[in-house]
Amino acid sequence: MNWTEITVKIPTEYTDTAAAIANMTVPYGIYIEDYSDLEAKAEEIAHIDLIDEELINKNRTEALIHIYISECDNAAEALAFLKERLTAENIPFSCGAEGVNDADWSENWKKYFHATEIGDKLAIVPSWEEYDNKENRKILHIDPGAAFGTGTHATTSLCLSMLENYVAEGSKMLDIGCGSGILSIASVLLGAKTAVGVDIDAQSVKTAKENAELNNVSGKTEYIVGDLADKISGKYNVVCANIVADVVIRLLGDVRTFMEENAVLLVSGIIDTRENDVLAAAEKHGFKVKEKQYKDNWCAFALI
Repeated sequence: MNWTEITVKIPTEYTDTAAAIANMTVPYGIYIEDYSDLEAKAEEIAHIDLIDEELINKNRTEALIHIYISECDNAAEALAFLKERLTAENIPFSCGAEGVNDADWSENWKKYFHATEIGDKLAIVPSWEEYDNKENRKILHIDPGAAFGTGTHATTSLCLSMLENYVAEGSKMLDIGCGSGILSIASVLLGAKTAVGVDIDAQSVKTAKENAELNNVSGKTEYIVGDLADKISGKYNVVCANIVADVVIRLLGDVRTFMEENAVLLVSGIIDTRENDVLAAAEKHGFKVKEKQYKDNWCAFALI
């Protein structure tokens, strides 16, 4: 079997958080190089003079996280997921992939990303595929580019499934951490009057705008470069945040500012080991759980 190695370089103080994000991308583990405490570890097992010189010369301020993606999985989506989640956590990083040229990433998407039916109403169709719409679904064409969000990842499909339940005709929708724009575009197709997406990554915002044009909803969507909701104004009927658990928790304290009365907050991107942390934070800020959905090792909640 062939493997793609993705290497992420981060300052050592962010190793634990970055490793947790990396572990979300693959089910079979990661490899971390962090030599920040080499001297302390060396004293436990041997005198420092007995440690190999190559090891002694390793950088103490930067860590490397190695992620191995099998040929059965989508390396391009894994890379996009990593970039978006690391950016959302404000972690300085650089990424590289061995064995895959930059020009190959768009072709990598085409190998793994095919038409996907979500719930009862939606079908996610890549721009390069034809789809036989026998069930008269709402067709969302997507070209992920370098942004996360194709509908194939459990966190995104959970959000899309929930949107079907809560987007009503004429709704105003806010998508925090919009990525490819898939959730905001889906909301408009489901009947939302307007949808606003915000993302800290300028490339994601660019991709979201392109996908809105591809789906002929540019007149009803707006995309903004910003950190969480710092540049957002107005109130919305449906607010969606498909981001990591720690960012969801941070968001819960302020998000009601942007919610209409009787609005719903949809949160996803929550690994099952953090479910209780998010629910406790939601209760602390006065939210009640209206619905829970689970897929693979991920959770999504509708909060009111």
